[in-house]
Amino acid sequence: MTSQLPRRLADHPTVRKVIADRADRPPRPDVLDADWLRDICLAAGADDVAFAAVDNPDLASEMPHVEQALPGTRSYISLVVKMNRENVRSTARSVANQEFHRSGEILNEAAHRITRTLEDRGYRALNPSATFPMEMDRFPGRIWVVAHKPVAVAAGLGVMGIHRNVIHPRFGNFVLLGTILVDAAISSYGQPLDYSPCLECKLCVAACPVGAIGKDGEFDFVSCSTHNYREFMGGFTDWVQTIADSSDAQDFRTRVSDAENASMWQSLSFKPNYKAAYCLAVCPAGEDVIEPYLDDRKAFMDQVLKPLLDKRETLYVLPNSPAKAHAEKRFPHKTVKVVDGGMRR
Repeated sequence: MTSQLPRRLADHPTVRKVIADRADRPPRPDVLDADWLRDICLAAGADDVAFAAVDNPDLASEMPHVEQALPGTRSYISLVVKMNRENVRSTARSVANQEFHRSGEILNEAAHRITRTLEDRGYRALNPSATFPMEMDRFPGRIWVVAHKPVAVAAGLGVMGIHRNVIHPRFGNFVLLGTILVDAAISSYGQPLDYSPCLECKLCVAACPVGAIGKDGEFDFVSCSTHNYREFMGGFTDWVQTIADSSDAQDFRTRVSDAENASMWQSLSFKPNYKAAYCLAVCPAGEDVIEPYLDDRKAFMDQVLKPLLDKRETLYVLPNSPAKAHAEKRFPHKTVKVVDGGMRR
């Protein structure tokens, strides 16, 4: 190696030490041992983990994005961190959002530790954020580095329910997902589940305040995004547009309430808050989750579903949209507010 280097570089103390150390160091294994890697991931804080090959046909659409993120990626490490269910189910959405954010921090910390371990052993690895921040220069296009859900499904960590959340066979949909890219093969890859944990109970259909989840399995992403992500991306843009369009403070106050302003401030100051995610809250699927639903379905709906349906809150919808018609008909006790959504058309 030194014969190929310019003499000035070859004689540098750092170069000489690295070359000397390399002579005594065994080469890194070309294939990561799956059992060893799983133990590393669980010790780092993940509650479950599985692996998928980068050339898995089910993940072909991810290939160009992953190759851009970490050229030479050969495997996905799919991570699961479970959330505390009662926090997510709370009608006090500050409680639910704190659970989302705290679980995200745990997941990102675990991914960071795993990546460090791999890097220290000579592998190239990358851990994109489990949630936000994302690549907002691409908005409103694909802002995520890697799509965690299809990777988790391909690795066998769950199946997508009709609410578009991945349902883990044990933990249900009370999970957050993360993905690590690594430039090595893994000795054993997961296989997709041969069944769906989804019970097709349609509680998520009943819970969605803007009718984004259809009984037939259709999903209205725009309606979901307009309300649930009100204090993210497009909703924030709409809020700024409202400020710009207002003639003065009094006019602005007729358009945006003090509570809405305070809520937006909270999302900007701490972390963005979801307005609903009720579909996730009411899902009874998963071995660790299902027993109360099996024991007494009426009590489950009274304790989990009904408080969310009865809650008085503002629902954000686009003008003349199916979400507006649904919200006004199904939830007359909730305030339905027509917004722009902040998206350029």
